[in-house]
Amino acid sequence: MDNKKIVKPLIISVLFIATYFPTLIWMWDRWEAKDSYYGHGILVPLISGFIVWQSLKKLKLQYKPSNLGLILIGVGLVIHLLSAWMRVYFSSGLSMLITLAGIALYFGGKTTLKPLAFPISFLLFMVPLPLVAIANISFKMKIFAAHMSTFIVNKMGIPAVRTGSLIHMRHANLMVEDPCSGLRSLIALLALGSLFAYYLKGSKIKKGIMLIASVPLALASNITRIVFLCFVSEVYGPQYAKGFIHDAAGMMVFVVAFIGMVIVSRILE
Repeated sequence: MDNKKIVKPLIISVLFIATYFPTLIWMWDRWEAKDSYYGHGILVPLISGFIVWQSLKKLKLQYKPSNLGLILIGVGLVIHLLSAWMRVYFSSGLSMLITLAGIALYFGGKTTLKPLAFPISFLLFMVPLPLVAIANISFKMKIFAAHMSTFIVNKMGIPAVRTGSLIHMRHANLMVEDPCSGLRSLIALLALGSLFAYYLKGSKIKKGIMLIASVPLALASNITRIVFLCFVSEVYGPQYAKGFIHDAAGMMVFVVAFIGMVIVSRILE
């Protein structure tokens, strides 16, 4: 292999990492934080890298550099510098995607950027939302989940009343905490839904439907989990809705949603 073909990408990679090093550290800290909503974050760049690897042959055959990429690189770096000055890491994380798109466009042109558009966009799922936004969204989602779960539990013949995010039953109470709001699973399942949409053999409309379908599937699977825990708490006792059962129910969210996505994808194809 020609050393020149290795040196240039290596230099660009080192400069990119050095420029965004503080942002990368911030993302890592958020991924590893207790009760993180972005525990899947470390998988995102690995998946994007795999998709890029799959596209390498196309990139070699269609190499047409474009100076327009310098504009995107400039925009990305300006946003990054402003974000660093204001210490807003979220916008800095978003600027990474713009800079990467600019690099692809500058060195490879539109024919290179096109197959890289999805893996670059997919990196959005590794950039944590601001804590204020997470708190607001999580609060609204847990109230919604508690409301819908209470409605379903009553339909099952178990009398239940909701106070905020607390579900009162005859013999037990169940609190829908922030980690159980469904936001964590929604973010992860949106990422999974985008992968289903990317690999779906169909029109852009069908791909869009696949992506949108991941939202109600994530919400429905989380509500199913809460209803299940309410049933266990009321029938068998609150002590049985903790520990292994609680954790297993959390896994159930992803299993149910994944099965739903497979069914939707099969229907669309």
